Amino acid sequence: MRRPLLWSLFSAAGLFACSGLALAAQLSSDGRAAIPRDVQQLIVVDYRAMQNSPAAMQLKDRTLPPELKRLETALKTSGLKVDQDADVLAFAAFRASNSDLTHIVGVAQGQFQTRQILANFAKAKTKPVVLRNNNIYPMGAAGMSVVFLNQTTMVFGDRESVKAALDARDGMSANLLSNSDMMNEMAAVDQRAVWSLLDQKGTQTMMKSVLGEAASLADYDVVRNRMKSSRYTMDFQNGVKFDMAVIMSDSLTAATAATLMKGAALVKKTSGSPLEKSALDETTIDSNAGTLTVAYSASDSQFASLLSSPLFQSVVK
Repeated sequence: MRRPLLWSLFSAAGLFACSGLALAAQLSSDGRAAIPRDVQQLIVVDYRAMQNSPAAMQLKDRTLPPELKRLETALKTSGLKVDQDADVLAFAAFRASNSDLTHIVGVAQGQFQTRQILANFAKAKTKPVVLRNNNIYPMGAAGMSVVFLNQTTMVFGDRESVKAALDARDGMSANLLSNSDMMNEMAAVDQRAVWSLLDQKGTQTMMKSVLGEAASLADYDVVRNRMKSSRYTMDFQNGVKFDMAVIMSDSLTAATAATLMKGAALVKKTSGSPLEKSALDETTIDSNAGTLTVAYSASDSQFASLLSSPLFQSVVK
């Protein structure tokens, strides 16, 4: 079955949703410094609010990519009581230095019982790997590692990813703070409870999945090469709202991208099921000042029916 436009937006973006009733999900200076500069996608959520929102948890379970599920599971089963202590959780997919390989690292912020945790490590005779002034501890049996930057910030992931994050934080390599494009985009979204940023390559990958067959048209080649970055936010306050902005190099390209996406939506709307048509009726596609915008909204009951539909199950598994 072809992927409907709306579901492709959710799954291609690797959405990790939470409640819009929460405070803003902002990364601390330590958290930002621990993310390598060459980020392909950054996802940040208010973790406490997500835990309190059944709808958000259902959507997360259906759209969170396997790599992020593996990290989240390792964190939950590590004995670190992250479910109780974490306020903000972030995942960053980044390219390692001198390599095209993509790594993923997680950052958790909260009030962690670091003394108790370190005492438990000592009691269990868990020995850390020392990197400069950092102690990297194995985290459970999943091959993951964790390091505490301070009492309020931990970094976790596979050992190589954690080391890359520490190199960035310690000034051995460039970090997110030196990525002016990402930092500027962050200022537009970090007051929201859930948000994500994608670089050019991440945006191109997402949009190719979203457009489906329309990505094979000649016009798309022009559009693809002029994509700069993208961002999205989502909340569950007074229903479900999803907003995405794709930054293009110029207004004409943004208008062309909007036309391609509207065409893909129209094809799906004329041939799709009533469920697909209803979802697309609630989706607005437009362009403004060099930016392609997509907005989707639905009531809680409408969204609940979409989540439980066979259509949704078939495209996100």
